[in-house]
Amino acid sequence: MRRAVIGCALAVAGCGDGAPPPAAETPIAVRIAPAVPAGTDASLDITGTVRLKRETQLGFNTPGRIAAIGVLEGQRVGAGQVLARLDPTGLDAASASAQAEAVRTAADLKRLRTLGEQGWVTRARVESAEAGAVAARARVTQAGFDARLSRIVAPAAGVVLRRAAEPGQMVAAGTPVLVLGETGSGYVLRLPVSDADLAKLRLGQGAAVTLPALSPNPIAATVGEIAARGDERTGTFQVELRLPPVAGLRSGLIGTARLRVGGQGPAAGPVAVPASAVFAARADEGFVYVYTPATNIVRTRMVGVGPLGDRAVIVTRGLNIGESVVVSGVDRLRDGMRVAVAR
Repeated sequence: MRRAVIGCALAVAGCGDGAPPPAAETPIAVRIAPAVPAGTDASLDITGTVRLKRETQLGFNTPGRIAAIGVLEGQRVGAGQVLARLDPTGLDAASASAQAEAVRTAADLKRLRTLGEQGWVTRARVESAEAGAVAARARVTQAGFDARLSRIVAPAAGVVLRRAAEPGQMVAAGTPVLVLGETGSGYVLRLPVSDADLAKLRLGQGAAVTLPALSPNPIAATVGEIAARGDERTGTFQVELRLPPVAGLRSGLIGTARLRVGGQGPAAGPVAVPASAVFAARADEGFVYVYTPATNIVRTRMVGVGPLGDRAVIVTRGLNIGESVVVSGVDRLRDGMRVAVAR
């Protein structure tokens, strides 16, 4: 009987001309989790550089040879203190020449006005002399202005951050000779912030800043300025945090700021998903598999990736609150695959 059954089975199998139909693909068992509003405990950790709020480049108004520089880098100076000066030889000569020209044009104007009143010269000739006298007086004013700016004077009390030239060096007009940091302006921490993170910050927002060179303990700071335009080279926006007057602060220290961020409301804004849901992340973008309950099918979706917490990732765009994402077995899935949700 057993041989007869086997023989019938082989006969039936041999009667078909085509291959047997393929077995249906077995759904992969996965776990899912909903996208929830980003909690207020999410934070951004960004490293930046300490600077004085106002760091001014100082130079001369005219070209010339530097006669003296009376300060060194790191030296503290007072408001109105003379920091450097040019060799006055050329400026004195220019001033004397301008004054002599002003005297000559004034004398010519006086003579021509007398002749004009007598009818010996035309009115146009007198007007030309008047214009020449005005121009000569203007050159005297310019020479005096240049002479006053042949010295670099500290605009406010501060510290010399950089000495970019030395005595005897020839410099062009406007060439930075010294960089002065005004201590009265206070210290700030300048941070490079991506465009995705910029929208989460606001003026006056608090932050905790750690300066390892001074102390492992964080200090309280506030967001004082947010750039309106990004850097063309890096694409980041500069954000300034106002720092309290802590002892030991110096321009150039490296610090890390932790800024708390949160969702923008119950129906929109960043959402949080388990970290295992995001794959192929690069820069501020990544991918998730979104689960459709009606069809048990998953679809690949690109999303914006924000801060990474201990167990969750902040998704800044591309995912709505309440949508379900796959959190296990994502390495075995592909777009459009049917899955079975593990209970």
